[in-house]
Amino acid sequence: MFDYAKKNKALAVIGGLILTAVVATPVLAQRDPAYEAARSSGKIGEKPDGYLGYVTPPSPAIKALVEDLNIKRKAAYTRKAQETNSTVEQFAFTSGCNLIMRTAPGEKYQTPNGSWNTRDSSDPVRDSRCL
Repeated sequence: MFDYAKKNKALAVIGGLILTAVVATPVLAQRDPAYEAARSSGKIGEKPDGYLGYVTPPSPAIKALVEDLNIKRKAAYTRKAQETNSTVEQFAFTSGCNLIMRTAPGEKYQTPNGSWNTRDSSDPVRDSRCL
């Protein structure tokens, strides 16, 4: 039988470590005017799986930018997953929960059903497994 309490505790621990794992990537990316422009214009957004996604068909430059950032995120998730004895997918999912929660009003994020929403002043629509 699957132990949900144990899984939730593990996800809570992972969630606590997310800030150290993924804050550096978005902070560094925010220094890039192309990233800021793509994010603020609604061309890219946060996905529940912990990666950036395309809200609209991307230009080659935006595609390259997002692919680079997602590669860096995966490397951070892989490192932190090993340190926390979790899977990359678990760590990425928990990161996605936190990154979506940290979106600013006007930014795009993907809901659990796959649609893109624009963040307003209310809490974003997140997966029910997000803590």
